[in-house]
Amino acid sequence: MIRGLFKNPFTRFLILSTLLYLVWYFLYEFYLKENTYINEYVIDSLVDLGEGLLHTLGYDTTPYADGRFRQHFGVLGTAGVTIGAPCDGIVLFALFVVFMISYPGPVKHKIWFLPLGLALIHGLNVLRVTALALIVYHNESWFSFNHDYTFTLIVYAAVFALWWLWIVKFSLRKSNLAS
Repeated sequence: MIRGLFKNPFTRFLILSTLLYLVWYFLYEFYLKENTYINEYVIDSLVDLGEGLLHTLGYDTTPYADGRFRQHFGVLGTAGVTIGAPCDGIVLFALFVVFMISYPGPVKHKIWFLPLGLALIHGLNVLRVTALALIVYHNESWFSFNHDYTFTLIVYAAVFALWWLWIVKFSLRKSNLAS
């Protein structure tokens, strides 16, 4: 009976993605988050890249010293933004990787599409936190709405667009339909 479930590609995808996500969730919640610096490294990278982008755009930044890892940055003279673990993009990285592993497609394409997708998600998150720092600078009252809705929608839409691109351009669906 279980073997029969895996013959249907959609059912196989649902089961495999659910199992992989549960493995990721428990590994992250009960080991990685408490015993590694995974969140801190990603957040520190967002701060460094966000500050670099602000400097490139001609803004001076406030030199916040948060300790070994920084999680706060902003335009000079403002409160800036603080990046917490829920906003660092790690959950999106995990969802993207789980989807890519679970969905059919040639491994040779997954080898380059996975890192490219992760880099795009991280880059989009850099743009997001930088834009939020600029919103705080120009009109802080717009921060909450844009943080909660605008950028959440944009980032999740981008992840779905990557999935869609994988399905349409690289998955095995076309070859499965032909056989």
